Amino acid sequence: MPDRAPDTPLPDPSDAPHRRLVVTDVDSTFLTQEVIELIAEHAGTREQVAEVTERAMRGELDFADSLRERVATLAGVPVSALAAVRDAVVLTPGAAELVAEVQRRGWEFGLVSGGFAEILEPLADSLGITRWRANRLEAVDGVLTGRTTGPVVDRALKESTLREWAADLGLSMADTVAVGDGANDLDMIGAAGIGVAFAAKPAVREQAPYCLDGPRLDAVLEIVDEVDAGRRPVADARPS
Repeated sequence: MPDRAPDTPLPDPSDAPHRRLVVTDVDSTFLTQEVIELIAEHAGTREQVAEVTERAMRGELDFADSLRERVATLAGVPVSALAAVRDAVVLTPGAAELVAEVQRRGWEFGLVSGGFAEILEPLADSLGITRWRANRLEAVDGVLTGRTTGPVVDRALKESTLREWAADLGLSMADTVAVGDGANDLDMIGAAGIGVAFAAKPAVREQAPYCLDGPRLDAVLEIVDEVDAGRRPVADARPS
């Protein structure tokens, strides 16, 4: 979102036509990095993991299978190393501002991640985000086992999470906004009232109704505001 002059007032949240739910992917969307690669650095497998991640985000590999393959390389990493990973994550420019403005408008914000709760939970807490979902790493005796616990947050679960949260809030899917960069985000982008590919892989850009190259994540609100003001069609003329 462009910088505002100091004397330019923010729009009144009461001017918004309705409440919305904004949900974004985390790795390479809300954050500039892929968290699993930061953890893999401690296992000495970052290059191997990064190659598999790239193929999965391009849609060349099944996400759940690729996650199991990548997480297996983390076996033996001490849980204590996750503190260093939490310190290393970097918010995408405009991410914190997006959350703050969504909250100021009285809308709802959520994060859904194919990454890990151990990193996401404290990050969400620090920004006042109460809705989030991510995978959990299994640990025994203070070290990672190379497995996750519970359902894998794949593209189907991302979409169902968006639908679940919208229903919980009494919102229609037309009132939802979904943002992501990889193939794992395509189902929720397609299901949302406003689906946005952000700094995305080519396959995602081709299928998403709206695209942003970045670098600021809060530019998502410009699309939403233009749709709500009737200055942009509800769905762009992109192939779906």
